[in-house]
Amino acid sequence: MHTDEIPLSTTAERHIVTQEAGGTPEKDWVIVTRGLKRDYDIGGEVVHALRGVDIAIRRNEYVAIMGPSGSGKSTLMNLIGCLDTPTAGEYWLSGALVSDKDEDELARVRNREIGFVFQTFNLLPRATALHNVELPLVYAGVSADERRKRAVEALERVQLGDRVQHRPNELSGGQRQRVAIARALVNQPSILLADEPTGNLDSTTSEEIMRVFEGLAEQGQTVIMVTHESDIAAHARRVILLHDGMVASDEKRATFIKAAGIAPPKISSTKE
Repeated sequence: MHTDEIPLSTTAERHIVTQEAGGTPEKDWVIVTRGLKRDYDIGGEVVHALRGVDIAIRRNEYVAIMGPSGSGKSTLMNLIGCLDTPTAGEYWLSGALVSDKDEDELARVRNREIGFVFQTFNLLPRATALHNVELPLVYAGVSADERRKRAVEALERVQLGDRVQHRPNELSGGQRQRVAIARALVNQPSILLADEPTGNLDSTTSEEIMRVFEGLAEQGQTVIMVTHESDIAAHARRVILLHDGMVASDEKRATFIKAAGIAPPKISSTKE
């Protein structure tokens, strides 16, 4: 295997993950998990959703987390997104240990560090694209002029600069999802975390959204996408496959595509 084909997790990432517990990761690593576990008590039975997940993600990476139903990918997304806390293990986000924080502290970290994109757009139907994107800044107490400036910039990043005054019913499904992506970007998060972002879209529109993510990755935005679809995961530069709550594989795009036996996607960049 050539050096450029070695999965990232077998080189630098493994060193970072296996550092002595409590050791602060270097600033280049936006996400590091060590022995991450999450158990649930369901009807008196303990379900082990995550069984010791070790991953490390650099700033500016474009990563897909993939797996079938029950693999633990949604649980891992909730932990990465600071929507839940682990039963055991460590989670470091932007150099800070967050796995031991309480709900209020997690909310502050979440609002500062993470932009969420879901398969449902969750847009206000009577509000313009501009106002929908401005909303997080309203809650953050940002001035009106600054809100408008940042919202317009976010819409331009997703190629909707000419749709700022359109309402959701005047936009296509792909355009509505792009508004949702712009809203996730407006707080300038460290991570864009997308949960099944193409789940409600047809194949043509899904490709449109993948091109948006590729463009953001080219601009240096860290993108983490959770999906169960191999053809969607293949757009990322790195694919982490979960199975039964553990990391089954962690491969660069070309290696994943070959192993999955799928056609390479039409991507806007060949950068790995």
